[in-house]
Amino acid sequence: MTRALELARAAGESGEVPVGAVVLSPEGTVLAEAANAREAEHDPTAHAEIRALRAAGAVRGDSHLDGCTLVVTLEPCTMCAGAIVLARVARLVLGAWEPRTGACGSVRDVVRDARANHRVEVRAGLRAQDSQALLTDFFSDRR
Repeated sequence: MTRALELARAAGESGEVPVGAVVLSPEGTVLAEAANAREAEHDPTAHAEIRALRAAGAVRGDSHLDGCTLVVTLEPCTMCAGAIVLARVARLVLGAWEPRTGACGSVRDVVRDARANHRVEVRAGLRAQDSQALLTDFFSDRR
Protein backbone atom coordinates (compact mmCIF):
# COMPACT_ATOMS: atom_id res chain seq x y z
CA MET A 1 0.00 0.00 0.00
CA THR A 2 2.93 2.31 0.58
CA ARG A 3 3.79 2.23 -3.12
CA ALA A 4 0.16 2.70 -4.14
CA LEU A 5 -0.02 5.78 -1.91
CA GLU A 6 3.15 7.17 -3.49
CA LEU A 7 1.62 6.70 -6.93
CA ALA A 8 -1.62 8.34 -5.78
CA ARG A 9 0.24 11.31 -4.32
CA ALA A 10 2.12 11.84 -7.59
CA ALA A 11 -1.11 11.60 -9.57
CA GLY A 12 -2.71 14.25 -7.37
CA GLU A 13 0.27 16.54 -7.82
CA SER A 14 -0.14 16.27 -11.59
CA GLY A 15 -3.86 17.12 -11.45
CA GLU A 16 -5.28 13.61 -11.53
CA VAL A 17 -7.59 12.22 -8.85
CA PRO A 18 -5.08 10.68 -6.42
CA VAL A 19 -5.54 6.95 -6.79
CA GLY A 20 -2.72 4.43 -7.09
CA ALA A 21 -2.73 0.69 -7.75
CA VAL A 22 -0.18 -2.13 -7.61
CA VAL A 23 -0.58 -5.70 -8.87
CA LEU A 24 1.36 -8.37 -6.98
CA SER A 25 2.17 -11.82 -8.33
CA PRO A 26 1.06 -14.89 -6.36
CA GLU A 27 4.57 -14.86 -4.85
CA GLY A 28 4.20 -11.24 -3.75
CA THR A 29 6.47 -9.53 -6.27
CA VAL A 30 5.32 -6.38 -8.06
CA LEU A 31 4.07 -7.14 -11.57
CA ALA A 32 2.73 -3.69 -12.42
CA GLU A 33 1.76 -0.38 -10.93
CA ALA A 34 -0.18 2.65 -12.11
CA ALA A 35 -1.97 5.81 -11.09
CA ASN A 36 -5.00 7.57 -12.48
CA ALA A 37 -4.27 9.18 -15.85
CA ARG A 38 -7.70 10.17 -17.18
CA GLU A 39 -6.71 13.77 -17.83
CA ALA A 40 -3.25 13.03 -19.21
CA GLU A 41 -4.49 10.31 -21.55
CA HIS A 42 -7.86 11.92 -22.34
CA ASP A 43 -9.36 8.54 -21.54
CA PRO A 44 -12.30 7.97 -19.19
CA THR A 45 -11.13 4.39 -18.61
CA ALA A 46 -7.59 5.36 -17.51
CA HIS A 47 -8.26 4.54 -13.86
CA ALA A 48 -5.30 3.31 -11.83
CA GLU A 49 -6.79 -0.17 -11.49
CA ILE A 50 -7.45 -0.61 -15.22
CA ARG A 51 -3.99 0.65 -16.14
CA ALA A 52 -2.32 -1.65 -13.57
CA LEU A 53 -4.34 -4.69 -14.68
CA ARG A 54 -3.47 -4.05 -18.34
CA ALA A 55 0.23 -3.75 -17.52
CA ALA A 56 0.19 -6.89 -15.36
CA GLY A 57 -1.54 -8.83 -18.12
CA ALA A 58 1.16 -7.70 -20.55
CA VAL A 59 3.90 -8.80 -18.15
CA ARG A 60 2.33 -12.22 -17.67
CA GLY A 61 1.28 -12.59 -21.29
CA ASP A 62 -2.20 -13.51 -20.12
CA SER A 63 -5.46 -11.69 -19.46
CA HIS A 64 -6.04 -13.87 -16.41
CA LEU A 65 -4.20 -12.83 -13.25
CA ASP A 66 -4.94 -15.97 -11.26
CA GLY A 67 -3.50 -15.84 -7.76
CA CYS A 68 -2.58 -12.15 -8.04
CA THR A 69 -3.41 -9.38 -5.59
CA LEU A 70 -4.50 -5.88 -6.55
CA VAL A 71 -3.67 -3.19 -3.98
CA VAL A 72 -5.48 0.11 -4.55
CA THR A 73 -5.85 3.25 -2.45
CA LEU A 74 -9.60 3.70 -3.11
CA GLU A 75 -12.44 1.23 -3.49
CA PRO A 76 -12.87 0.51 -7.21
CA CYS A 77 -15.85 1.72 -9.24
CA THR A 78 -18.17 -0.60 -11.17
CA MET A 79 -16.00 -0.51 -14.31
CA CYS A 80 -12.85 -1.40 -12.39
CA ALA A 81 -14.63 -4.03 -10.29
CA GLY A 82 -15.84 -5.72 -13.46
CA ALA A 83 -12.30 -5.73 -14.85
CA ILE A 84 -11.00 -7.20 -11.59
CA VAL A 85 -13.49 -10.07 -11.89
CA LEU A 86 -12.72 -10.61 -15.59
CA ALA A 87 -8.98 -10.69 -14.80
CA ARG A 88 -9.66 -13.32 -12.13
CA VAL A 89 -7.68 -11.44 -9.50
CA ALA A 90 -7.57 -13.52 -6.32
CA ARG A 91 -7.64 -10.72 -3.77
CA LEU A 92 -8.26 -7.02 -3.59
CA VAL A 93 -6.68 -4.91 -0.86
CA LEU A 94 -8.15 -1.43 -0.68
CA GLY A 95 -7.53 1.66 1.37
CA ALA A 96 -10.53 3.99 1.64
CA TRP A 97 -14.14 3.10 0.89
CA GLU A 98 -15.89 5.09 -1.85
CA PRO A 99 -19.39 5.81 -0.45
CA ARG A 100 -20.82 7.15 -3.73
CA THR A 101 -19.54 4.88 -6.49
CA GLY A 102 -17.80 1.98 -4.74
CA ALA A 103 -18.47 -1.43 -6.21
CA CYS A 104 -16.51 -3.75 -3.90
CA GLY A 105 -18.68 -3.74 -0.80
CA SER A 106 -19.96 -0.25 -0.03
CA VAL A 107 -22.59 0.77 -2.62
CA ARG A 108 -22.37 -2.39 -4.74
CA ASP A 109 -20.42 -5.62 -4.48
CA VAL A 110 -19.53 -6.63 -8.03
CA VAL A 111 -16.41 -8.56 -7.01
CA ARG A 112 -18.26 -10.93 -4.65
CA ASP A 113 -21.51 -11.32 -6.58
CA ALA A 114 -22.55 -14.99 -6.39
CA ARG A 115 -23.86 -14.79 -9.97
CA ALA A 116 -20.40 -14.05 -11.39
CA ASN A 117 -18.04 -16.74 -12.64
CA HIS A 118 -15.31 -15.56 -10.24
CA ARG A 119 -15.33 -14.01 -6.78
CA VAL A 120 -12.57 -11.90 -5.27
CA GLU A 121 -11.43 -11.87 -1.65
CA VAL A 122 -11.63 -8.28 -0.34
CA ARG A 123 -9.57 -6.81 2.47
CA ALA A 124 -10.46 -3.20 3.19
CA GLY A 125 -9.18 -0.37 5.31
CA LEU A 126 -5.41 -0.72 4.87
CA ARG A 127 -4.06 2.80 5.47
CA ALA A 128 -7.55 4.12 4.86
CA GLN A 129 -6.86 7.42 6.65
CA ASP A 130 -3.83 8.11 4.45
CA SER A 131 -5.81 7.33 1.31
CA GLN A 132 -8.76 9.45 2.40
CA ALA A 133 -6.51 12.39 3.33
CA LEU A 134 -5.05 12.47 -0.19
CA LEU A 135 -8.53 12.60 -1.68
CA THR A 136 -9.87 15.15 0.81
CA ASP A 137 -6.92 17.47 0.24
CA PHE A 138 -7.15 17.09 -3.54
CA PHE A 139 -10.85 17.94 -3.72
CA SER A 140 -10.75 20.68 -1.08
CA ASP A 141 -8.12 22.49 -3.17
CA ARG A 142 -10.51 22.44 -6.13
CA ARG A 143 -13.66 23.68 -4.39
